[in-house]
Amino acid sequence: MLLRSNFGTELYMAKLTVKDLNVRGKRVFVRVDYNVPLEEKDGQMVITDATRIVETLPTLRLLLEQGGKLILAAHLGRPKGKREPSMSLRPVAAKLADLLGRPVAFVDDCIGEKVENTVGQMQPGDVVLLENVRFYSEEEANDPAFAAKLAKVADVYVNDAFGSAHRAHASTEGVARIVASRGGQCAAGLLMERELKFLGEELESPARPFVVILGGAKVSDKILVIDRLLEKANTILVGGAMAYTFRLAQGYQTGKSLTEPDKTDVAKAALAKAQQRGVKFLLPVDDVVAVPVKTDKLDKKGKPVIDYQQVRVNADLNCPPDAAGLDIGPATVKAYAAEIATAKTILWNGPMGLFEDKRFAEGTQAIARAVAEVTQKHGAKSIIGGGDSVKALNKAGLGAQVTFMSTGGGASLEFLEGKVLPGVAALTDK
Repeated sequence: MLLRSNFGTELYMAKLTVKDLNVRGKRVFVRVDYNVPLEEKDGQMVITDATRIVETLPTLRLLLEQGGKLILAAHLGRPKGKREPSMSLRPVAAKLADLLGRPVAFVDDCIGEKVENTVGQMQPGDVVLLENVRFYSEEEANDPAFAAKLAKVADVYVNDAFGSAHRAHASTEGVARIVASRGGQCAAGLLMERELKFLGEELESPARPFVVILGGAKVSDKILVIDRLLEKANTILVGGAMAYTFRLAQGYQTGKSLTEPDKTDVAKAALAKAQQRGVKFLLPVDDVVAVPVKTDKLDKKGKPVIDYQQVRVNADLNCPPDAAGLDIGPATVKAYAAEIATAKTILWNGPMGLFEDKRFAEGTQAIARAVAEVTQKHGAKSIIGGGDSVKALNKAGLGAQVTFMSTGGGASLEFLEGKVLPGVAALTDK
């Protein structure tokens, strides 16, 4: 497998995949992404979306067919190095057993004697899930001693957690280094392989026109991505709050919209580069605005909840002084959908507005429908770069109508920026 970061600027060596391994009778340490949403119901933590578990099944089944002993490691939430019962992976073990159709043993620790004894009794085809690795602060610190304790039960290492591949943590990078130093093999799982194929190889030489849709809150989160994409895309469509930093750079009034005044020079440079390279760089021509009002309610972080009043379409490129732009407007939707309809390859990263609020969801949903339609009716290849874009598509019931949805928001962004992902770099070269 050729693992390429965006647009050929960084080239990963060909890495082993699970298809290259002989794991019969071996202890296979598999890093998976089981950071699933949980809710408390009747005193029990219940998984509300098992997608991340389901996506690992092809890798696990292949390794089981080959007679491996599977030791699964994952994180859940941000327990900050402490045991947090609400973030235990125990419910995940039960769900995985149901999905796999075989027992999954759960160990309420990820290192130590209990783990070693359980693994010592395993037979080929057995599956064990370890407790949340982030219950130890040494995980995120990539502590070598902690990584060595994890690696103690590993003959082979498999990373199928693309969503964590941009983190140099003990379970994503440290264990792989130790296994490799002992002469063991470290390989990409099937899900990891697919992620890298679509985000790397497929975008290296995309069928044209290549249309990029960029949304989200901040230009600063996407500076490097924008710069890379300007070298490859035919058209870039911008939405979300980040559009207002571009408007500000063009001299328009942005009212109470979220902006980054210190990034207007970056926005101006991007607009100039687009013009220079002949890339269509489209910004909203209208928007949905509302007046933000603080309420007496507090959110989970203790900050006042903001309500929005006087919701309306604003056809002026200047935003009213008392209002914030919260979605792209109908004229923008029409213009963007027309561009999307011509595309042969689409990359979408970031929503068009505050889609969690149904009053400001239409822009994002309309773009989702346009992407799904050109994929289904005209065979365009549509790649969704993780995070909120995936949530929006699933919310609209269109997740199955695009070509590929990335499981890693942060990882996909860093990959598209051309950064080396530590969790991939640590895998064995072919």
